[in-house]
Amino acid sequence: MSEVSAGQFNVARPVETVALSCFSLGAGSGDEVDTFIQKVEIAGGSIFSKPSETDGWMYGAAFADLDGHRWNLLYMDESKIPKR
Repeated sequence: MSEVSAGQFNVARPVETVALSCFSLGAGSGDEVDTFIQKVEIAGGSIFSKPSETDGWMYGAAFADLDGHRWNLLYMDESKIPKR
């Protein structure tokens, strides 16, 4: 329980708990990521991470659908993964 101040009185109320998850989808190319994200925007989804490249071999974006579910869309160019 947490307390909310209501003037001179403190009122107890349940603490809200939120569980977050993010679903991940693989894309076949960077162009596919861009096209998919454009469709998400047209459909009314919310882009919270615009398409971008990471580490020279990953390209992705993240969005929330109309129900608030969070999604990650990622293309990995395995030919560009640094060799160890």
